[in-house]
Amino acid sequence: MLKGQVVRALGAMSGTSLDGVDAAAVETDGVTISGFGESAYRPYSRDEQAVLRAALGRWPGQDGVAPAARLVEDAHAQLLSEFDGIDLIGFHGQTLAHDPAGGRTHQAGDGARLAGLLGRPVVWDFRSADMRLGGQGAPLAPFFHFACAKFIGADAPLAFLNLGGVGNLTWIDPARPAPEAEGALLAFDTGPANAPLNDLMMERRGLPFDEGGALAAQGKVVDGALELFLDEGYFLKMPPKSLDRDDFSLMLDLVRELDDANAAATMTAMAAAAVMQGMQFCPAPPERLLVTGGGRHNPVLMEMLAVGLDCPVQPVEAVGLDGDMLEAQAFAYLAVRVARGLPTSCPSTTGVRAAVGGGEISGRIGS
Repeated sequence: MLKGQVVRALGAMSGTSLDGVDAAAVETDGVTISGFGESAYRPYSRDEQAVLRAALGRWPGQDGVAPAARLVEDAHAQLLSEFDGIDLIGFHGQTLAHDPAGGRTHQAGDGARLAGLLGRPVVWDFRSADMRLGGQGAPLAPFFHFACAKFIGADAPLAFLNLGGVGNLTWIDPARPAPEAEGALLAFDTGPANAPLNDLMMERRGLPFDEGGALAAQGKVVDGALELFLDEGYFLKMPPKSLDRDDFSLMLDLVRELDDANAAATMTAMAAAAVMQGMQFCPAPPERLLVTGGGRHNPVLMEMLAVGLDCPVQPVEAVGLDGDMLEAQAFAYLAVRVARGLPTSCPSTTGVRAAVGGGEISGRIGS
């Protein structure tokens, strides 16, 4: 396996928003980040999104899963084949179902087939080992966030907020020596972010998302629906904790009687309020909150966070990172850690009993 040298790894991510595949190269030894390489994006067509949506919530062997998995593999192969000089690939796959209480998770896509298609070693199935040891299996980006905090020279506690289909928060003390060290990290899913709002936009307007928060900006937040949303017991549960994409599907029912603009404004406020509730669990107030994922492009959501939180709220671009590619970069970094036998999660990130390295390796990795 790898012996600590810097390698050029390629990570890929297809998130719960179902918009497409992100791919990004990272130069790393699995501990520190030496540099970031090129990136690329392959959108899913509407027909492809329909195939993936039809498989959501389903487990291996159930109807619709096999075509969804083949689609994910082929889309990744098409995109990843465009990169040259890659030593190792980190392939997350497409999450179709996640049941941490039941100790199971399902990411569609066979890394062994992808390795065969690309002729390169692929690290995949990042979550199963964590769940076998009692972990939630998510979120997995926090170890990479820790490396990013070191890379940007952070010297005080800070937090990363990913606003994808689900929101997740990573609190970091960059003074600690390693991500698995006591007090270095706390991570958890805050609640729903873009996924329910995207579902609303598709249902009401036939659009994949509320571009630029334009519809939400025209509406008003309905406090009664927001209060009912915040009554959900998940927000009182101590982290680490994680969610499935559709765990808050009842959000759509809470805004069913509202017009489109008020429904969008209220659901955007729900995503922001979930983050505000989560921030109370931080071990110490973060110096700043760095936002990644598609939600940072929504000025209405970002303004709600800025008004509701006591620390500066900035997109990760403010510190020179790429918020569109951070999750793909994370799986490049994690792939190298797996290849080196280093942990990828720990008790404070997923609730796993001990620090553990996940991932299955298909194909031969150079020594």
